[in-house]
Amino acid sequence: MTYNYEYFLASVVQQQAAFSWLLATIAFLFIINQRQPRKRKTPPGPKPWPITGNLNLLGSIPHQSLDSLSQKYGELMLLNLGSTPVLVASSPKTAKLVLKTHDAVFASRHTPALGARLFEGGALFWSPYGPWLRQGRRILSSELAVTRKIDSLEYVRVEERISLVSRLYEAAAASKPVLLRDHLSKLTGSISARLLSDHKKSCKTGDGRELRTAPIDMKRLNELVDEFFRLGGLVSNLGDWVPWLRPFDLQGCEKRVKGFSEEYEQFLDPVIEEHRALMKAAGKDFVPNGLIDVFLQRADDPNVEESEVALTRHRIMGLIHDVVSGGTDTSTGSLEWAFQEIARKPNVMEKAKEELDRVIGRERWVEEKDIAHLPYIESIIKETFRLHPVGTLLPRYSMEDCNLDGYEVTKGTISLVNVWSIGRNPEYWERAEHFLPERFLGSDIDVKGNDFSMLPFGSGRRMCPGYNLGLKVVQATLANLLHGFNWKLSGGVKPEDVSMEEVYGLTTHPKFQLSYLIEPRLPTHLY
Repeated sequence: MTYNYEYFLASVVQQQAAFSWLLATIAFLFIINQRQPRKRKTPPGPKPWPITGNLNLLGSIPHQSLDSLSQKYGELMLLNLGSTPVLVASSPKTAKLVLKTHDAVFASRHTPALGARLFEGGALFWSPYGPWLRQGRRILSSELAVTRKIDSLEYVRVEERISLVSRLYEAAAASKPVLLRDHLSKLTGSISARLLSDHKKSCKTGDGRELRTAPIDMKRLNELVDEFFRLGGLVSNLGDWVPWLRPFDLQGCEKRVKGFSEEYEQFLDPVIEEHRALMKAAGKDFVPNGLIDVFLQRADDPNVEESEVALTRHRIMGLIHDVVSGGTDTSTGSLEWAFQEIARKPNVMEKAKEELDRVIGRERWVEEKDIAHLPYIESIIKETFRLHPVGTLLPRYSMEDCNLDGYEVTKGTISLVNVWSIGRNPEYWERAEHFLPERFLGSDIDVKGNDFSMLPFGSGRRMCPGYNLGLKVVQATLANLLHGFNWKLSGGVKPEDVSMEEVYGLTTHPKFQLSYLIEPRLPTHLY
């Protein structure tokens, strides 16, 4: 009995020891598991390479490459461009998540070398979310988004369209082929220049003097803006995505950006100083004549609230650049794409002319107020925006962690809304690859950032502040060019031969310019 009792006690002790070890092991494993980072559920995407990540997959036309990848990985996918996580949204649903549901999270922007160097970060396009972005947008919105102010400057848009029509009429009379891009760039550039500084108006002083500034050299300014859009493409600078490679400047981008920024400042400096001198000369009689004067007045206003960010020389330059870049290249590109598509579809041009003749007649030009009564013209514009958004990728930057459609997205992730992909998504658009303006007749889809299947001007906190003005320029210009002239491809080019290849940059344009032979279709006295 003694033996059995001792054996029993020894067995109990062993079991207790084993149980204690088991508890200790479980506790240890629990603690270790808690300390280890939990595997996050992230959106699907391709496996990245060392150092460069998925940069090799973007190709020369990134939005098209990303569209192809989305068909494999889904409407919300995660890539790594260098060492930077990049979230790509390719459907109206996921675009809404980024631009509306989590708009506050994704309100910032990743700042590349170009954005940091240009005017010392004064331009709003690349500005991170903060006091300067909010204040700068308020300034631009108060001048470019208020209907009363837009309407008060309609005479500028009309005068510049008349100049365009006159140039085209001369080309028609001489039977000269017309390269439309050059004429459109001059139109949009001239409108932007006069918004900034209307050289056709003067400031009258109390002693009878008339003061006016010289016209801005828009040819040179357009060249600078074109270079900006070329330098600002998604993959133009490897150092933007692999920061430790930036000092080596393997592509020479840093050097180009530095030189470009200096050239741009040297161009704008005398323009600003001329306006400052005119303000001083006019004294109490000074009346602002364009946005540059408005910016300078705000910069010198002693009554500005202390909480406002100082409107420095570089920030004034940044605002000037935002006005020009937002009002020239984008409008020109949209009009050019519209004509590319119309050239391929002669029946579209005939339907547009039939509507114009029926609503407007042939005894006057189209006015901006007429557009509401020209649904087919509006539909051509919408269909152009759908198939050929000039800004193909809307970049945002997450300022904090968030959950997106069940996926975890970390702070510091760049999001790209692929507007090009959304516009060609067959789940949302019937015969998505075809140019069919008729699809918008009777449709309530708008382009003002409320419908996430159409985002030509963006949406949310970073939507283009001058979208209404840009839309008026594009609509009225297209309507009057179709109303005033018959357009025929020159050089024996047939409609089916028109190329739709793209040139990629911050904005996307047709790779090949079309040449037209035109003839007037209205009475001579209207030209």
